Amino acid sequence: MTTAPVCPISKLEKILLSTDGTEHSDGAIREAIKFAAKCSSEIYACKSIASNPEYETIGSNYFKMEEEAAIKHLEAIKAQATKEGLTCVTIFRQAQSPEQAIVEEAQDKQVDMIVIGRHGHQGIAKLLIGEVAAKVIADAHCKVLVVPKAAHIGYKKILVATDGSPHAIAAVNEAIAIAKKTGSHLIALSAMQDERELEEANKLTNAILELAQTEGVSAEAMTPKGKASNVIIETAGGMGVDLIVMGTYGKTGVKKLLMGSSTEKVIGSAGCAVLVVKSE
Repeated sequence: MTTAPVCPISKLEKILLSTDGTEHSDGAIREAIKFAAKCSSEIYACKSIASNPEYETIGSNYFKMEEEAAIKHLEAIKAQATKEGLTCVTIFRQAQSPEQAIVEEAQDKQVDMIVIGRHGHQGIAKLLIGEVAAKVIADAHCKVLVVPKAAHIGYKKILVATDGSPHAIAAVNEAIAIAKKTGSHLIALSAMQDERELEEANKLTNAILELAQTEGVSAEAMTPKGKASNVIIETAGGMGVDLIVMGTYGKTGVKKLLMGSSTEKVIGSAGCAVLVVKSE
């Protein structure tokens, strides 16, 4: 696996790391610190817990224990970041909506990217991704990097999926920029349901190849037949992709389950990290 000699993503001055305090955040913590070290970014490590009416009936001791555990966890992250010579600010919040607290902190601190694990602490998976992560992706103003526990981001192969929508175009531009900086090979993929969509799929991927060639990026096109989420996951796994770059939702404009079924299913099932990009 190759490593990026420079900051892989442009304008990454501030990163918000959202952690739930469990092992599901291990990958997010590791990769957020790696990104910050390469990009000289400031890290905000945020742990948010849901307000619980039961605190009033069972007393404040239980909440105090949760708060102390959260602060201890955040301080451990800060120690890791400090060891790498980074500036890390810890944030602990109790909120009715933990995901909204994360989005608000990202907006308030004007961060350039949120890094989050794949599963939420609540244990209620929403198509495997986790309800908190899904809502953060839907509402965040910035890029969101979702990192499975075991994923290590490399820069050998990057897959970008497109359907021609504005968010997909933004993802293509981001993927090409990352590939150019890191010397990655780019795989441009547009799925088709049947042969009638082949011409459109070829048109979309050929446009990416032309742009990649202009930027001096090694690239290939793929137009597999099948459900978009399935072929993206299968292609990424079969070709040893290090990072998938996608938009938030497709050109139907229907935000099914907050951010688009294809994007959500890919994030929930892919073995590698997924960078979710939004158009301006």
